[in-house]
Amino acid sequence: MKDKVIIKSFPNGITLHMDEETDFDDILEELAFKFSEARNFFGTASVALSMEGRALSPAQEILVLETIRKSSSVNVVCIVGKDEATNKKFIKALQHVEKKLTGGDEGQFYKGTLKNREVLETENSIVILGDVYPGSAVISARNIIILGGLYGEAYAGGNGQENAYVVALEMEPERLKVGDFKYKSNTRQSKWGIRPKVQPKIAYVKNRKIVFEPLTKELLDSI
Repeated sequence: MKDKVIIKSFPNGITLHMDEETDFDDILEELAFKFSEARNFFGTASVALSMEGRALSPAQEILVLETIRKSSSVNVVCIVGKDEATNKKFIKALQHVEKKLTGGDEGQFYKGTLKNREVLETENSIVILGDVYPGSAVISARNIIILGGLYGEAYAGGNGQENAYVVALEMEPERLKVGDFKYKSNTRQSKWGIRPKVQPKIAYVKNRKIVFEPLTKELLDSI
């Protein structure tokens, strides 16, 4: 009998291969069973998660993450795509960010997803291990790094710091502000559509306006 879900574990990562022809509700049921059975094996590991075998909407990805969280103690810090070159750039950039946070720029980590109009505010740089849903917001006097999707609002450089930035694995904000410069989406978000691959981006001020560019270590070095 064909497996509905195949789980492969790697150092610091888990790959899920989900059968394309199986009903999605059955996929979630199989996921819950397998992660519950392997709870002791995975422990409280923090991992990157890759999903293969079928195209999922962001809403379905969220259901997969919630199923894993409810059925185990695994902490999924980010979702990675099949584009290996993009993933390597993202990992390098995040390592660079981590060095900044531990090398003089006081920072903090927040584990969880902001939803139901939650607002998180801090005077330090912050790394969010989760998503920011529409209607919710994260506010920092310095920099914001989101290891997930930014679908709500983000405000960086709260004291008018134009050299601040916002980084997100999936960048589709409702509103965004860096220093004194603002951005507001004029188009309907595509977060409920099919996401072909992860495209981490950084938002920062360039020529007196907010620009969005693919995230690279070189770009972070230049800001």
